[in-house]
Amino acid sequence: MTAAPLHVRTFGPSDGVPVLALHGITGHSARWRVLAEALPEFRFIAVDLRGHGRSPWTPPWNIEQHVSDALGVLDAFDLQRVRIAGHSYGGAIAVHLSRTAPERVERLVLLDPAIGLDPQDMLETAESSRADESFPDIAMARADRAQRWEGIADELVDAEIAEHLVRDGDRYRYRYCGSTAVVAWAEMARPALTPPAGTPTLLLPATKADFVSPAWVDACRAELGDALTVTEVDAGHMVYLERTAEVAQAMREFLTP
Repeated sequence: MTAAPLHVRTFGPSDGVPVLALHGITGHSARWRVLAEALPEFRFIAVDLRGHGRSPWTPPWNIEQHVSDALGVLDAFDLQRVRIAGHSYGGAIAVHLSRTAPERVERLVLLDPAIGLDPQDMLETAESSRADESFPDIAMARADRAQRWEGIADELVDAEIAEHLVRDGDRYRYRYCGSTAVVAWAEMARPALTPPAGTPTLLLPATKADFVSPAWVDACRAELGDALTVTEVDAGHMVYLERTAEVAQAMREFLTP
């Protein structure tokens, strides 16, 4: 469905506790399905971010626009105050949303958020992301994804290919705008903000990735105090796909009313 103006998928019962779910760069809303199935008491409202999936690809693609889009979804669902989960770049957007409209955020879950990253690293990543990422056939796309998602179940790799890979002429590409990705890497190099004081926040850093810096965790502790819960996950960056049960349990304990 479309909700002001993003494409949205919902997972879980209509009377479940709502959770707005924001995916990472080059991702899509359907990735949340596996976590939603592990948390059947919640209703996941999962968006395709602007420039991704079936949402509009038109700019601007900065964090402020993503925050505005997310607030538009909350308005469309008539949700005044909600739990929010963000993975990677979606975590950065969630933090900025909590700063922009703290009255709309009841609790915040940050799954290995990508925020305040090294500018030189982001320059190099943005430059490399400008290269064409396409595949001559589905088999090669799947092999590439399986290599990148080492440790993630085969059925989730298959689901990613089925949902996100599309034919483009005689090649196959993922369903996102490459220009959006370049902008996102730049946005992730902004100075890191923390959630505002008083916002209950669950931070789930991946021990096998390097997106979450100790200095930022210290800043979050200083700002949030007892409102911050940090639970490390022994996984790569795709924490909720690799360690679904573990992540789901941490979220259930934190998010349950």
